[in-house]
Amino acid sequence: MNNTDDLPGNWGRWGDDDELGTLNLITDEVRARAAREVRTGRSVSLAVPIEPAPVYSGPFGPQSAEISPVQQVVAYTGSPAFATADVITVTNHHTKSTHLDALAHIVHDGKVYPGRPLGEAVSMGGVRHGSTTAFAAGIVTRGVLLDFAADGPVPVDRSITAQDLEAAEERHGVRVESGDALVVRFGWVETRYRGNPSPGVDIDAVRWMHDRGVSLYAGDLGDAHPPQFGSPSALHGVALPLMGMPLIDAVDADELASVCAELGRYSFMFVAAPPRIHGLTGVPVNPVALF
Repeated sequence: MNNTDDLPGNWGRWGDDDELGTLNLITDEVRARAAREVRTGRSVSLAVPIEPAPVYSGPFGPQSAEISPVQQVVAYTGSPAFATADVITVTNHHTKSTHLDALAHIVHDGKVYPGRPLGEAVSMGGVRHGSTTAFAAGIVTRGVLLDFAADGPVPVDRSITAQDLEAAEERHGVRVESGDALVVRFGWVETRYRGNPSPGVDIDAVRWMHDRGVSLYAGDLGDAHPPQFGSPSALHGVALPLMGMPLIDAVDADELASVCAELGRYSFMFVAAPPRIHGLTGVPVNPVALF
């Protein structure tokens, strides 16, 4: 499918200058609904732990799965009160870092959401449109986990479809509603980045997310690797640039799945408060589920 008309999109829905995308669906009423999910105060992080590595030589962080996304220099400050300090270099879109993709991260036909020419939106000096500036207030909404790995990791040749998402809702006794953050577990946390083929969601699943009003996707996997021949990747090729749906890549949903199964409920308050750094294409984040 290469015809944009056949794909779900939100260009123009919230205006030509919009930078929030599907985060517009998180209304005050949605946040109030999310607050009602907190009954016990129990919390679970969805972030993959990062162990910093000594600083490397070169201007950009390496993408190798064996190298940390955070490079660190510890320096003596000369102050007796504060003896040491850190300088770190972070590779935002590293595959071992749980991070939040801004809308300018992916280009569609030379444009970023919602149809802004790339040259107007992004330069070597930073991002002027569709950047992490949109996340300045943080993200607070209701989250829903759909777990496909209760019996083991999803097979490599498996695509998650709209029908699969609805079957998971029925299995878990939950329904995804407008403004919700959708967390999907494939069970691939340990094997995610070995360069091998992997499963993912398909285009019809993304259409389903569009119809349901999903505000944000977070998963231990998302797009199948390699993508289907002749088709854009469902999340990074369609949901992010056409629908304006921010993506949280590389989450660890294993503990979340255990807690959901223990409590017998798969909805919760979802909080993502990344560093308030403007003008980036993505930023590390620690998503938290509150029960």
